[in-house]
Amino acid sequence: MLLLLHLIIHRNSTCDCSLPAQSCASHSIFVLCVPLEDDSQKESSPFINTDDEEEHYYEGKNMALFEEEMDSNPMVSSLLNKLANYTNLTQGVREHEEAEDGVRRVAVKVPQMGTFIGVYLPCMQNILGVILFLRLTWIVGTAGILGTFAIVSMCCICTLLTAISMSAIATNGVVPAGGSYYMISRSLGPEFGGAVGLCFYLGTTFAGSMYILGTIEILLIYIIPNPTVFPESESSMSNNMRVYGTCCLLLMALVVFVGVKYVNKLALVFLACVVLSIMATYAGVIKTAIEPPEFNVCLLGNRSLNNKMFEICAKTVSVKNVTEFTKLWGIFCKPNATCDDYFDLNNLTEIPAVPGLLSGVIKDNLWGDYGPAGTYLERKSQPSVQVQEASSHMDKPYVFNDIATYFTLLVGIYFPSVTGIMAGSNRSGDLRDAQRSIPIGTIMAILTTSFLYISCVVLFGACIEGVVLRDKFGYSVKNNPVIGILAWPSPWVIVIGSFFSCCGAGLQSLTGAPRLLQAIARDGIIPFLQVFGHGKANGEPTWALLLTVGICEIGILIASLDAVAPILSMFFLMCYLFVNLACAVQTLLRTPNWRPRFKFYHWTLSFLGMSLCLSLMFVCSWYYALVAMVIAGCLYKYIEYRGAVKEWGDGIRGLSLNAARYALIRLEEVPLHTKNWRPQLLVLCKLDSELGVKHPRLLTFTSQLKAGKGLTIVSSVLEGTYMTRGNEAKAGEKNLKAAMAAEKMKGFSHVVVSSNLRDGFSLLIQSAGLGGMKHNAVLMAWPAGGGLVHDSLARRNFIETVRETTAAQQALLVAKNIDHFPSNQDRLTEGTIDVWWIVHDGGMLMLLPFLLSQHKVWRKCKMRIFTVAHMEDNSIQMKKDLQMFLYQLRLDAVVEVVEMHESDISAFTYEKTLVMEQRSQLLKQMQLSRTEREREIQSITDVSRGSVKRKKPSGSPSLNNLCLPEDEAQLIHDRNTASHSTTNERDAKATTDRVHMTWTKDKLVNERNRHREGLGVKDIFNMRPNQTNVRRMHTAVKLNEVVLKKSRKSQLVLLNMPGPPKNKKGDDNYMEFLEVLMDGLDRVLLVRGGGREVITIYS
Repeated sequence: MLLLLHLIIHRNSTCDCSLPAQSCASHSIFVLCVPLEDDSQKESSPFINTDDEEEHYYEGKNMALFEEEMDSNPMVSSLLNKLANYTNLTQGVREHEEAEDGVRRVAVKVPQMGTFIGVYLPCMQNILGVILFLRLTWIVGTAGILGTFAIVSMCCICTLLTAISMSAIATNGVVPAGGSYYMISRSLGPEFGGAVGLCFYLGTTFAGSMYILGTIEILLIYIIPNPTVFPESESSMSNNMRVYGTCCLLLMALVVFVGVKYVNKLALVFLACVVLSIMATYAGVIKTAIEPPEFNVCLLGNRSLNNKMFEICAKTVSVKNVTEFTKLWGIFCKPNATCDDYFDLNNLTEIPAVPGLLSGVIKDNLWGDYGPAGTYLERKSQPSVQVQEASSHMDKPYVFNDIATYFTLLVGIYFPSVTGIMAGSNRSGDLRDAQRSIPIGTIMAILTTSFLYISCVVLFGACIEGVVLRDKFGYSVKNNPVIGILAWPSPWVIVIGSFFSCCGAGLQSLTGAPRLLQAIARDGIIPFLQVFGHGKANGEPTWALLLTVGICEIGILIASLDAVAPILSMFFLMCYLFVNLACAVQTLLRTPNWRPRFKFYHWTLSFLGMSLCLSLMFVCSWYYALVAMVIAGCLYKYIEYRGAVKEWGDGIRGLSLNAARYALIRLEEVPLHTKNWRPQLLVLCKLDSELGVKHPRLLTFTSQLKAGKGLTIVSSVLEGTYMTRGNEAKAGEKNLKAAMAAEKMKGFSHVVVSSNLRDGFSLLIQSAGLGGMKHNAVLMAWPAGGGLVHDSLARRNFIETVRETTAAQQALLVAKNIDHFPSNQDRLTEGTIDVWWIVHDGGMLMLLPFLLSQHKVWRKCKMRIFTVAHMEDNSIQMKKDLQMFLYQLRLDAVVEVVEMHESDISAFTYEKTLVMEQRSQLLKQMQLSRTEREREIQSITDVSRGSVKRKKPSGSPSLNNLCLPEDEAQLIHDRNTASHSTTNERDAKATTDRVHMTWTKDKLVNERNRHREGLGVKDIFNMRPNQTNVRRMHTAVKLNEVVLKKSRKSQLVLLNMPGPPKNKKGDDNYMEFLEVLMDGLDRVLLVRGGGREVITIYS
């Protein structure tokens, strides 16, 4: 076997194996044939292991120190090799053309284009077009030289400022094919990029409609005016435009579908037509200074006449000394010799249509002449006799204004003539030095075309009669284009040149628009456009072409170039606006990656360009501007909510970071006012063994309480070290985000890894949040079995969390039976939210029900506020005061004052306190393993069961039913030596290597003697309860009775949460008090204020 190795010597050159040897030789490619080693050669190898894997390992022996990082951090040589072979051409026109030829070309080196061929000429070809040949003369005649100069100046300045911003973006790195869409999307993010990219696509598509309408207008008016489908009438022209335009569109679409290579090959022909037409126009201007052309206009009085219907501009003519009526007489007069009054009273005059450059007609054309639709085109300086006309003379050969004319309309019609400045950036992949060619070529093209437009404005006004300039279709000059009568040597130069120019521009629009749509679809940011990312086998965007043809047909059905032009002006102006915005944002943010090679830009220029674009949008057509903005806004919101998540390092993200930083600094400068207080929640979640959220209803309740407002941090703690459980922490964060998304909750998720849960919770309470955006309240679930102390570690963690939130002046919300709380799909149609206001906590108990009632789940629940009055209180006055207070707080609630009379402590309360203390004392004295503890407790309860039964009333729990913590057991001799953290760990999980002892009666006696400072185990039942605990238990029992009586059927009960005892010796009893307080209630929210007022009566 032979191993064929291609050693490529020539840089950036590759060779297809199918090429002949001579071809490969021309690329300096050598073929080296090397025999493979057989088994005998392997045995003689100096290496023991010579398999493929080990050979690859040895090949990197010089970089063995970094071999484990090679996958994520490639060698510099590999990186430079990829950069050298990088191509920024997507599957574009050239690749499609190569695929259509059926010949596969491997690494075809195309000669790189310079500034003139690659940027300047394409921009010139796209900028100069249909408006120049068909509408500029009419705009000059209608707006006057000064008005048109203002229009041209505004539009050219707008595009120049946009080109400066575009040059800065285009030279800040490599811009792949995609032009403005790529620049905007990568600078402002996928939302703006997708919205504006689609607007640019629509603008390009409607530009195709405009060019096709221009082509048909030239065809039907100037080339072959006779073959019309519909009979001549007021609407026949529009209907003919629709029929012929549709046929032309289908023909062009077929050409683009069959092969774009034909469009590319004809591009030079179309450019030559534009250049020749402009040269003919300038030549005609020079000729008018020497010899004006022989084109005359027939005026009746001061009104211009359509000389299509007659040849002689006179009422009568002398033929062989016989006076005969002309054809014009027959048009205005009836056979019985009754003529039109205006025709009788005014004379016919024939004036030159092109007086010439030196005629002084420029003075008459300085100012505009606007008018409504149907107005006669009149020469103001020509004398005439006006008559009272009863009806319109649309049947007479007058030349009329076909549409109402005003300045803003002309701006919208003219602006498409300055679009096309993106042609250079779209070809960046073909340029030898794109970062130099794009700015120079684009700006030079804009300056050149601006000079051409301004010079044409002045020259048209200086050479052509004003009444002819206002003749949009050249009816008064025998159906010749007005610019054509100025051209030399013949008007047909303009007709033919403009026809092919419009055809070429239409083909280019139908070629470019589908590829732009395909690029947007392939980015995957707009889900419903994904089908348009597919095409033929060669990548030709077939589906995108079909959509483009459909949209283009809409423009053609409008059948008016003047109506279509403002539509595409809106979309292009919006595109240019966001190019300027992108440059301004990047400049102001000063991101490290913003290093454009084009230095002649400034953010003020970008803002000026952006403002000018926005102004022009509303100047052109305020309703079209609003429609375009609504379309872009809807697309933006759609992409934001439904589009794919893309991170392109865009400026909007940087702007958000800067704004967030500024806001955080501002928030920290001034303390928060009570009126702006809202719960900023830190939600302490627990993850199960599979790192899923154990209580998802905790997140549901958070979303109902927050309604998407304010800060929410959902966090959890994993026990261990970050090195061993780092991946689990990331997976837990991902699960938290998924759970938050499922509940449609906005916020942040964070999972920390700590040596124990207590330290982790403490860390979160202290450090969660940033600057002024820190949490002010902690939400957690009531520990499972907290009152029955199934898990003493969970009990201690809970109590310490209460203490730490109090020390940090943060509010605490504890939800009992959180899994019973309603979901976001539930609707509570009735019921109440009961607030038991025992002590003043800053108003938290008042504010929380109001926030809940804003959510659709709790909206129909009524709010009730209960407060407790003692014997010495005036309950009636308390109710009035509370009602007034709620009225001033603007809260609607039912107020009820509950009187709690002094009563003796019941035997049940006494016995319950005694059992609680006995259990606590048991746990302190008996640090046994699980088996021994169960045996000892069983023996104790067997002895004392009878006495306990005699003491407790019916309904109180027996000691036999007490559930002690399973994981509490440990050896007695460990108690004096274990550290706090070690004890916690041992409390959380009993180790398997613990020493187990078999307890006998003697051993129990010995242990009792060793700990004489404590009570005897069986002597516990002879103890008397602490009076303070008895009073607290009495309060809890009595308050629970009242709450059950009033709020047993309520949807939610909010209670003041008493603080933990300052002396930690009472921690064991604290949870029992809370459990008794909430006994018998389903949904309970314990609320502990943060030590500040959160609600105010002031505005």
